[in-house]
Amino acid sequence: MSEREDRWADLLRRANRGDRAAYAQVLGEIAPVLRRVVQARSPGRAEEVEDVLQEVLLAVHAKRHTWRETEPVTPWLYAIARYKAADAGRRRRGGNSVPIDDLAEVLPDESFGEVMAGRDLGRMLAGIDDRSAGIVRALAVEGNSAAEVGARLGMTEGAVRVAYHRAMTRLKKLARDGTEPAAQKVAGTVPDERLE
Repeated sequence: MSEREDRWADLLRRANRGDRAAYAQVLGEIAPVLRRVVQARSPGRAEEVEDVLQEVLLAVHAKRHTWRETEPVTPWLYAIARYKAADAGRRRRGGNSVPIDDLAEVLPDESFGEVMAGRDLGRMLAGIDDRSAGIVRALAVEGNSAAEVGARLGMTEGAVRVAYHRAMTRLKKLARDGTEPAAQKVAGTVPDERLE
């Protein structure tokens, strides 16, 4: 790792533990670098670049707890800057807005889509084992963290992530193959994650 990477990682670790001076220092050091990333990704007026930079710094502040201390900090920072620059580019390009008040009678009922999506999700989850389906529901639908799910199921956070990944892989395969999950489960052809 570079000297800068080591310094930023140390400062961010200390900042995450409540060291305000370290936090101010890391923000001061990363801002000029992230400004260049934003300028390269969203060339525009200087004010726009500064606005996007502020969004990046706010995102760093809000998400700094998500940085894994064992991982390099620079790629994490660059990813945030790239995503915020892309968001700004989409906003700048804008889209055509069309008033929909006059179309209310002919637009589909949004709640119907939610009901159908819920039904489809239930059918897909029926194609995998119950524990995996519960993990998918807890993480993807209910928004629980892997740590919360692990505590509830007596699993480590890493084991929950692995089980979730495997379950999603099986769900993608079911969706791609177009097979009827309930029929697979009854026939006993749904793979058990303990066998993987």
